[in-house]
Amino acid sequence: MPDFEGFIQTDYLIALAVAVVAAVAVTAIIALVFRVVGRKEAWARTLVGLVRVPFRLTLLVGAIWTVNTLFLQTSEEIERLVDFIFRALFIGVATWLVCALLYFFEEVAAARYRIDVRDNRVARRVRTQLRMLRRIGVVVIIICAIGAVLLSIPGAATLGASLFASAGLLSVVAGLAAQSTLANVFAGIQLAFNNALRVDDVVIVETEWGKIEEITLTYVVVHIWDDRRMVLPSTYFTTNPFQNWTRHNSELLGAVEFDLDWRVDPAGMRVELDRIVAQTELWDERVVVLQVTDAVGGFVRVRVLVSAADAPTLFDLRCLVRENLIDWLNTHNPEALPVGRMELRRESARSKAPARTEPAHPVTAPIGLFSGDENAKARAAEFTATIPVQKGSAEER
Repeated sequence: MPDFEGFIQTDYLIALAVAVVAAVAVTAIIALVFRVVGRKEAWARTLVGLVRVPFRLTLLVGAIWTVNTLFLQTSEEIERLVDFIFRALFIGVATWLVCALLYFFEEVAAARYRIDVRDNRVARRVRTQLRMLRRIGVVVIIICAIGAVLLSIPGAATLGASLFASAGLLSVVAGLAAQSTLANVFAGIQLAFNNALRVDDVVIVETEWGKIEEITLTYVVVHIWDDRRMVLPSTYFTTNPFQNWTRHNSELLGAVEFDLDWRVDPAGMRVELDRIVAQTELWDERVVVLQVTDAVGGFVRVRVLVSAADAPTLFDLRCLVRENLIDWLNTHNPEALPVGRMELRRESARSKAPARTEPAHPVTAPIGLFSGDENAKARAAEFTATIPVQKGSAEER
């Protein structure tokens, strides 16, 4: 039986009380200093909020452990047990403190990159990488802490040597069993640093439109436009094609299409379109184009292209243009509404074609998507390039 004689000693109790009071006083003084600094500095408030509790516990456990080592007089067995308990507690609270510091450094670094501005591509990339680095660091620190606790157990070194001797076969089996998990882990790291996907990117996955809400080591959460969440493994984004609408910038083009009758008035629709976009703040003044893109099957395909600052704004702009043009067609050009025709003619009674009349509006040269003004020509230059022509005779070539 362990000998408890001499376990409770006056000098030990006094030293223990002094250590506790000193730890509490030091934490109180440090907390007061950072609160004063926090009145002007945001980083100080963040530091106090994240590390206050783990710092106090670390200092308190460390002080008690030191007192036990210096003043505790008891049997060797009890001293080893108490030393192991406080060593494990100190490693645990110190791990908590280091992880809290990682969170603090992430917050301070991320505060320099705001995502509440329009051009936030770099900020979203940096925040995604910081979050991934913090998670990897937390995992590594926790694994090291568990290893330190296990190695402090008497005889753990011998046990570890025997385990490592047979770890070869077990590692192969574990690798085969965790193949998909490891693939997701490496895919998550790849996504964090290859800049193909970032938090807050607008994407189209599985025919769903949404925003990247979270990127972890094993899965990605997509916030769908109707507030659903789609959880996909990280390997999905490294093995399947997907649309990223904010890869380089958030500006987008959107189309509104109409199937109308041949009696439609494109020039009048174009004038009305210009009037609609000029009266709304949803349009970013980059692109507004109305073109007849097809005329087969008894209908005329009229396509309207408009631009907006981001995907949600573009959706509302397309709806606005569609509603107002429908209203204009019903009011000013009702003969353009799609109808089904069937005409029966007798060959002997073919009538002369009616005389061609002048159009209601003068013939205009519409501004196209890739021609008509300087902006359209610049867009055309992004998708075309001049093919160099080699000069000289055939013999020289």
